[in-house]
Amino acid sequence: MVKLLSCLCLFCSSLQAQHAYVSNEKDDTISVIDMGTLEVVETWQVGSRPRGIILSKDGKQLYLCASESDTIQILDRASGRIVGELPSGEDPEQFILHPNGDWLYAANEDDALLTVIDIPGRKVVTQIDVGLEPEGVGISPDGHTLIVTSETSNMAHWIDTLSNDNIHNTLVDARPRDAKFTTDGKQLWVSSEIGGTVSVIDTASQQIIKTIAFAPKGVHADKVQPVGVRLTDDGKYAFVALGPANHVAVVDQQTLEVLDYLLVGRRVWQLSLSPDQQKLITTNGVSGDVSVIDVPSLKVIKSIRVGRYPWGVVIADD
Repeated sequence: MVKLLSCLCLFCSSLQAQHAYVSNEKDDTISVIDMGTLEVVETWQVGSRPRGIILSKDGKQLYLCASESDTIQILDRASGRIVGELPSGEDPEQFILHPNGDWLYAANEDDALLTVIDIPGRKVVTQIDVGLEPEGVGISPDGHTLIVTSETSNMAHWIDTLSNDNIHNTLVDARPRDAKFTTDGKQLWVSSEIGGTVSVIDTASQQIIKTIAFAPKGVHADKVQPVGVRLTDDGKYAFVALGPANHVAVVDQQTLEVLDYLLVGRRVWQLSLSPDQQKLITTNGVSGDVSVIDVPSLKVIKSIRVGRYPWGVVIADD
């Protein structure tokens, strides 16, 4: 019996062996959250104005856009120490990792450029001209197509990752902020902050098949400003952060209809799904906290205080 209980305890611990990493834009810190206890367990000091944050392919490191330091910092997850830097161009805000784990693509908002970075060589491969104020970056599951959204040009730019050429531009609603492919690569979802919509684009034709609008009850339309988008791997849900509307929209990936609105903190910005797809964390900039959503029940289960103006978040297995 003792042996059985010990095995059960180990099994339960393994289910909870995840941590979330939250970049706090105005504190120059990372808040580390234990996903088992849902408590902040560490705070790491990092570069100036940290925003985009993602995981390395092997899961051992974090890449962080230190925007006002004009660099991408490499953090060791085990120690919390900055162990290196990558050249990023000026003012990197968002970026994405190629599926091969060796190439990183960073949007340089001030220069209307996309910087292609070779991680092992720690060097810039090239810079690609895109529209004005590029921000969102997405990549297809096969790694062949990169998307960059340009806020002022109101476009999603399609980049061939082999040639690094801009091969197509799709006009979307005002101020596009994020771009995410579905797991099967057949659709691209692009949020438009000022337009108040998400454009769902067929990747084969590169045409918009639906524009999704949002109307949470009791919220003025001007406050509905979609930013972060996350899609579940099973093709069931899409989650859209609605900015100062203080809600996350839940959308059916198949019907493209809005199912629900979940009340979270103030100015919800970015989102991250846990690797097992059971939890979703939102960064709420103005209220200085993150909201934890239980995905199976679609319920907000906890608010966790972090640093000032949390911006980006990623959840990783230990």
